Amino acid sequence: MSRTHRTARRTAGVVSAAVLALVLAGCTPGSGAAPQASLDPNRTIETDVAAMGELTLTVWDQEVRGGQDEQMTRLNAAFEAAYPNITIDRVSQSFDDLGTTLRLALSGDDAPDVVQANNARNSMGAFVEAGQLLPLDAWADEYGWTDRFPESILGYSSYSQDGATFGSGSLYGLPQVGEIVGVYYSKQKLADLGIAVPADWAGFEAALATASSAGTTPLLLGNIEKWPAGHVFGPVQGALVPSDEIAELGFGNAGATWNTPANLAAATTLQGWQQDGYFNEGVNGTDYDAAWQSLTTGDGAFLMAGSWLAPDLQDAMGDDVGFFVPPAVAGEGAQTTGGTGLPFTVTASTPNMDLAAAYIDFITNDDAMAILAETGNLPVVNTQDYAPASGVLRDIYSAFGAVTQDGVLLPYLDYATPTMGDTLGEGLQGLLAAQSTPQEFLDAMEADYAAFTTAG
Repeated sequence: MSRTHRTARRTAGVVSAAVLALVLAGCTPGSGAAPQASLDPNRTIETDVAAMGELTLTVWDQEVRGGQDEQMTRLNAAFEAAYPNITIDRVSQSFDDLGTTLRLALSGDDAPDVVQANNARNSMGAFVEAGQLLPLDAWADEYGWTDRFPESILGYSSYSQDGATFGSGSLYGLPQVGEIVGVYYSKQKLADLGIAVPADWAGFEAALATASSAGTTPLLLGNIEKWPAGHVFGPVQGALVPSDEIAELGFGNAGATWNTPANLAAATTLQGWQQDGYFNEGVNGTDYDAAWQSLTTGDGAFLMAGSWLAPDLQDAMGDDVGFFVPPAVAGEGAQTTGGTGLPFTVTASTPNMDLAAAYIDFITNDDAMAILAETGNLPVVNTQDYAPASGVLRDIYSAFGAVTQDGVLLPYLDYATPTMGDTLGEGLQGLLAAQSTPQEFLDAMEADYAAFTTAG
């Protein structure tokens, strides 16, 4: 169970109240500046949801796939059962659709109360800079979130109040799940090909060559949406580039550069895989979902993707699906892309800020983590406590624990700058289509990164 509330109502501390007063002092929602609201610095934080009266809480999320949708459905039902005075109005959209509609909604006058916002600078960072999200420090203190969540996890949802600094400052959201990018495979397919699960990066590349020689598509990738190729390039980069350099690049911190021999080797490796025929045909015109579904029908050997696909792959493949993260050197900790799922945040224009915070506390507490595990998701805290006895989820829980303890969990590269998502997506499409050289890809990435880190 999560830490018991010290009181049902508690006066916010001076620091927390000051933070709230600063953020809630501005103009009306949608103006692009911090919203203004009349707020007594000595207001109390209300945690007794049953005493809040009949209210509707509007929640936007992107938990649309099987296990993701199931856990939200169960948690929302549990919240409404615990508090019959509250109705949850849930609006669920795909990751891409939510990214589009949320930007519009937060700049208007009818924003939802709680939203999942991508951690990246061009999403959460931009919303923080515009004053469209509430800093949650007061509620973090009240509910004990800084005790429940490791500092490294909270950093993925932390920004300075001007949105300039990523990884520290005020807390703007809480995630439910951890994420790790690795390699899915069919056990039967590998057995048929005579391939053992690779123990390191060299073994993985050898396995790709073996699958190709046998007439099997080595790697499945659907990159029409542009972002999926980042989940292939990230682990490639992690195997070849020092982790501290990737972290600086990924969080958009000054002091690093894309133009290094190691990054050039990573870009060259990815393009080389395409030139060697390791990917399925028409990779840039293939849908993301169609690609992972191809693994379930035996149309390829490996799929490089995130842990969020595990519930769907397990439903389709049962015990046949496995997952691993190849380290650069066998026996060492792996370096791969990962972090947290999209954090749940509170919009600055909500009239129900205490209810919104109570809801976020409810869907991220220890009981919620157990439900996440039951529905095939990866709890972001105390992960090892929920590992199943077998199956792909056991592989993923083990990989997440091993990487976070012995390796390095690297930030998603689109976090770096407000425009890096587009730059990375277009750059990787160009690399895979042989429309640009590895050096030209690096030059484009460097131009985006350098322009952002030197602007302030």
